[in-house]
Amino acid sequence: MTTVQERPDVARGGRARSRDRTTIYLLLLPSLLPVLLLSVFPLLRGIYLGFTDARAGRNVEANFTGLDNYKELLTDELFWNSFKIGLLWAFGVTVLQFVLALGLALLLNQQLRFRGVARVLAVVPWAMPPVVVGILWKLVYHPDAGLLNEFFHRIGADGLRTNWLGDFSTALPAVIIVGVWAGMPQTTVVLLAGLQGVARELHEAAAVDGASTWHRFRHVTLPAIMPVVVAITSLDFIWNFNSFGLVYVLTAGGPGGKTMLPMLFAYEEAFRYGNYGYAAALGNVMVVIIVALLAVYLRRRLREAN
Repeated sequence: MTTVQERPDVARGGRARSRDRTTIYLLLLPSLLPVLLLSVFPLLRGIYLGFTDARAGRNVEANFTGLDNYKELLTDELFWNSFKIGLLWAFGVTVLQFVLALGLALLLNQQLRFRGVARVLAVVPWAMPPVVVGILWKLVYHPDAGLLNEFFHRIGADGLRTNWLGDFSTALPAVIIVGVWAGMPQTTVVLLAGLQGVARELHEAAAVDGASTWHRFRHVTLPAIMPVVVAITSLDFIWNFNSFGLVYVLTAGGPGGKTMLPMLFAYEEAFRYGNYGYAAALGNVMVVIIVALLAVYLRRRLREAN
């Protein structure tokens, strides 16, 4: 009986490839461990807690309750109210961010004096942490010593003075303005990069054909940057819907729940009322919604690419 012997060079090549793969895994391990410990494990733990009655306290056992938390969630008017507010917040901030950022990007794309300084100043809010932004605007909106009410007082419009963050009718619009101010720089940077990728020859050819500034923007600039617009507005909506820190510092969800975003509602359930299981279920629902939004975004992007 004869046996087929493996060629030495083939065997050495296989062992070398195996060692290379092992080396790659070892090099990736230090970067994968933080992801596993700080992202994957908490996510899996949160998914599990969403199916339990876990509560705050020492030596409190968490019992598996199946879909009870999700059934309660379906009939929780407070959650659905926060969901509607979250949609209003995300849609309002995203639309205003895009409109204002597009105008600013068009301006910064022009040959202006001190354009470099203007570009630096335009991204200053982006460099500020959400907590700092919240404290800053809380001082602006202060009912007694705030800059906004002081401005109205100095111009003789005392009738416009109000408690901007404490009034039911002005709290959400006031918070939306802060969200636009804080998030507009990143949208401006992305749109400015897209504008700089538009060939100048296209504008020159359209101008020679007699196209006005508006028609050049509508038929040349906007179609050219549309992939960038779709990308940044989709991501902005997801980021805004998932907001927490800024609104928490400004209003903590008040007054009367008028600015209670879904993430704030889940936070309240977990750390104020101790309903960890129910809060985890709320977080799971938010993850599903965000994944669905990402799926729509990626599907549209892939359709455009094809």
